[in-house]
Amino acid sequence: MIIYDLKCENGHKFEGWFRDRKAFEEQKAQRLIACPVCGSSNSELLPSFPRIMSREGENASGKDAREISPLKLLHKIQKYVSKNFEDVGERFAETALNIHHGKEDPRNIKGTTTQQEEDVLKEEGIPFFKIPLPKLDS
Repeated sequence: MIIYDLKCENGHKFEGWFRDRKAFEEQKAQRLIACPVCGSSNSELLPSFPRIMSREGENASGKDAREISPLKLLHKIQKYVSKNFEDVGERFAETALNIHHGKEDPRNIKGTTTQQEEDVLKEEGIPFFKIPLPKLDS
């Protein structure tokens, strides 16, 4: 798995995880890569800086680069979201609007939306972002 730094046409920076450069190019051509901030599917690779590893396995920041694998990181993210966000399912947009307008108590929520619902949330100025959380075997 290769992690690329990306930037959308609106200047938002984010990461993308790809099998290889070819997989990135294919997904970009099919407009499958979306900015988590604005949803733009027009993104480009940013120059990345190589990590300099010491013999002891530490990178320039002094942290052990072997300390967490991408799969382990996905497990941690999934566990955190599952533990700290209420799953409102297909009612995400409705619930987010109610929280925004003070009709429901503020809280962390997760769920699904349609593109039309996302457009409404953006128009209302409600911040949200998409996190793809694949089903992972334990």
